[in-house]
Amino acid sequence: MSDLETIFKKIDGYRDEIIEFQGDLTSRVALGPANGGTGEHEKADFLKRKLEDLKPDDMEEVKAPDEHAKEGYRPNLVARFKGVIESPTVWVLSHMDIVPPGDPTLWGTDPYRITIEGDKIIGRGVEDNQHGIVSSYMALKAIKQSCHRSKMPVGLAFVADEETGSRYGLEYLLKTRQDLFHPDDLIIVPDGGNADGTMIEVAEKSMLWLKFTVTGKQCHASTPDRGKNSLFGAARLIIALEQLKKDFDLADEMFSPKLSTFEPTKIEANVPNVNTIPGKDVFYLDCRILPSYEVDHILTSAKGIAAGIAKELGLSIEIEPVYREDSVNPTPSDAPVVKALAKAIHRVKGLEAKPMGIGGGTVASFFRRAGLPAAVWLTTPGTEHQPNEYCLVSNLISDAKAFACVYMGFP
Repeated sequence: MSDLETIFKKIDGYRDEIIEFQGDLTSRVALGPANGGTGEHEKADFLKRKLEDLKPDDMEEVKAPDEHAKEGYRPNLVARFKGVIESPTVWVLSHMDIVPPGDPTLWGTDPYRITIEGDKIIGRGVEDNQHGIVSSYMALKAIKQSCHRSKMPVGLAFVADEETGSRYGLEYLLKTRQDLFHPDDLIIVPDGGNADGTMIEVAEKSMLWLKFTVTGKQCHASTPDRGKNSLFGAARLIIALEQLKKDFDLADEMFSPKLSTFEPTKIEANVPNVNTIPGKDVFYLDCRILPSYEVDHILTSAKGIAAGIAKELGLSIEIEPVYREDSVNPTPSDAPVVKALAKAIHRVKGLEAKPMGIGGGTVASFFRRAGLPAAVWLTTPGTEHQPNEYCLVSNLISDAKAFACVYMGFP
C-alpha cells in the first residue's frame, strides 16, 4: 500500500472524530465585536491545544490589537510543520470567526450545538469556515500518523475577523509578519467552492456598494401636490439603474455569473404611518463588477442616472460609496497552487477542476494584492450565512484527502 493510500485509509476512519471536532468548534462561539461578540479567544484556545497535539515545529499566536475585543486583542494562530523538502510551503488559511445565527425561529435546532442528519452536520459555522479548519487539520494528522512527515512544508493559519473585514486577521498578519508568506508558496483559502469540488477560485470581481439618499418634501398623503414623494423617486431610480446592466454588459466566461451584477438590496425605513408621503428615502445598490471595467466608470454612470431622475422629479439625490474593493490581478490559471489542487481533486474525486472567478469577495484578495498567488477551494453545498447551515461529512473526508495529496506533493 502506498503512503497516499495509507493516509486515505486513516482519513476514512476519522468520521466520528470529525463530527466531534465540529461539535467542539461550534460550541465555542467566535463572534467579533461588530457582530455582538467578544472575539475568537475560546475557539483559538481550543485550536491551539489541537495544533499542539500535532507537534508543530513552531507555533505562535499573533495578537491584533482591538480595544473592543476580549483582553484588547484578536487572536491569530500560525503553526508550521517541516517537510521532507525545505520549500515551497503549502499554506492553508481558514478563519475562526462566524456570523450570527440570525432569526432563531428559522433554525430547526440550536445553532451552537451540532445536529447530525445522515451525512449532514448542522450548526452555525460548520461550513463557514470550520470545514476548512477541520479538513486541513485532519489531512495533516493522517500524515503524521501514517508516515510522520509530509513531503512539503505545511503551514496552518487560523485567523480572526474574516466576517467583518479582516483588519484584525489576515490583513494584520500581512502587515506585521511579512516573513511568513512567500510568492513561491502554495496558498489555499478553503472558504468557497461548489458542490462537486471542481471550482478553483482564482479571480474576483470588484465590489461597490452605493448608498442613495433621495430627498423630497414630506406632506399629508391626501394632499400630494404639497410635497415631493421621495419613495416614488427611489422607485423610479431603482428602475432607471437597470440601465447599468445594459451599459456594462460584457461577459467573461471565467466568472460565475459571467456578467457584472447591479442589484438593489437594503432599503431603510422612512415614515412610520400610512397616511404620510415620505420626504426622505435611502436604499443601497450592490455592484459586482468584472475586472474589465473601471469602478469609477460605474460610479460616474450611476451619478448620471441619478441626476436625470432628480431633475425630472424635482428631487435631491445624493450618492455615497459605502464600500469599495477594486479587483486585483488574478492568480494565474497555471499557477503551481492551481495545478496542485487540480491534480489532487482528480486523484481523489476523478473529476476535472476548473479555474474560475466569482462575484463575492474572499481574503484571497489580500494575498493577491500582496503579490502572493492564492487559490480558494472547498467542496461545499453553499449554506454559509443561512439558517440551518450544514456541511457534509463525506465532503470533509474527501477534502482532507485532497489536502493530503497537496501536502505530499502528489504526484
